[in-house]
Amino acid sequence: MVGLPLSELDQPLGQAKRARAAWPYGRWLWRGLSSALAVTFAGLALYAVLKRDPVGGEPIATAMIRPAAPDIAKAPLQPAIAEERRGPASASQLETESGVTVVRPGADAPGAIIITVPDDGAIKLAPAPDKRLIERTRHGLLPKIGPDGATPMQVYARPLGPAPASKPAGRIAILVGGLGISQSSTSEAIARLPGAVSLAFAPYGAELEKTVQRARSEGHEVFLQVPMEPFDYPDNDPGPHTLLTGPKGSDNLDRLQWVLGRVTGYVGIVNFLGGRLTADDTALTPLLRELAGRGLMVVDDGSSPRSLLASAATKAQIPALKADLALDAVPRAEAIDKELQRLETLARDQGAVVAIASALPVTVERITRWARTLEGKNLVIVPVSAARGFRNPSTTGSLR
Repeated sequence: MVGLPLSELDQPLGQAKRARAAWPYGRWLWRGLSSALAVTFAGLALYAVLKRDPVGGEPIATAMIRPAAPDIAKAPLQPAIAEERRGPASASQLETESGVTVVRPGADAPGAIIITVPDDGAIKLAPAPDKRLIERTRHGLLPKIGPDGATPMQVYARPLGPAPASKPAGRIAILVGGLGISQSSTSEAIARLPGAVSLAFAPYGAELEKTVQRARSEGHEVFLQVPMEPFDYPDNDPGPHTLLTGPKGSDNLDRLQWVLGRVTGYVGIVNFLGGRLTADDTALTPLLRELAGRGLMVVDDGSSPRSLLASAATKAQIPALKADLALDAVPRAEAIDKELQRLETLARDQGAVVAIASALPVTVERITRWARTLEGKNLVIVPVSAARGFRNPSTTGSLR
């Protein structure tokens, strides 16, 4: 048969060749574009969720802000405004110019600020230590009588200041003890109590010398509390270097010198506890001889009715006195107020009276409030060192 192509029906079975399928490029491109768009939209959605932009998608415009040109008409007022706003260059300058002293207490009251405004014509105490009145020892600087006869009691005492316009109806001396242990309570007492109130420091506080000098800079004369053996010792232990009776007291002079060497600038000493020791004349004698040779005053806090401290000190030619009452034996506001009223009555009856108190916050607060009322009652507060000169021997048994 001549040259005609075979139809599918004429071709032998199994001899047909399959045509090669075309590559699916279009389908692959479509799938890739769809996946890219899905990922893009998912990313945008996730960004919107995380960004939480409440104005996302809103139009944004950027503008440059230029400072306005100065108003020439108002220019002459600028120097006056600048002058009005001019102030102290530093906090130190502010304190110096205003006469305000800012005291920051220690760790017991973090962040606390106590501001003390000194009185006009405030009484200033003599600087301490006075080189004439110190002796260098292994226990530190001990007080002594100067070569010119000056004593720590005379030099470090708070002066009385100008005499009042009229004779007071009574004079009141207060000795607040227990200072130096708690920095917050000590700072509060120094700042709030009138300068004429005398302060007694325990020999155990941290930075005691610095704290004592701060108290003196505020006008408070200072006494040192000496731990002495009570009747229930050692169950009731006043602290390290306590002065003891009997054979245990053989080291008392060394213990006393340790206590005396803790600070400088104090007027005298006052017993801390000591019911047993102050009743023992044998134990007291060498201690008082030591104190007499150092020119110090002795105060009996009146806590023990059997105490011989004040009378034995007088025999040793030591300026001494005994407190008439304790203001905060019951440490409640109403009880303290009652004792302060009693103090006023005693001052009028006896001419002068001496009270002991502790540095409890409630005590400091009640004394501070009460002191503001004294001027209207014609009563005055005097330092403890000066109270001896106003005691009436016929009514108080003055120890002069």
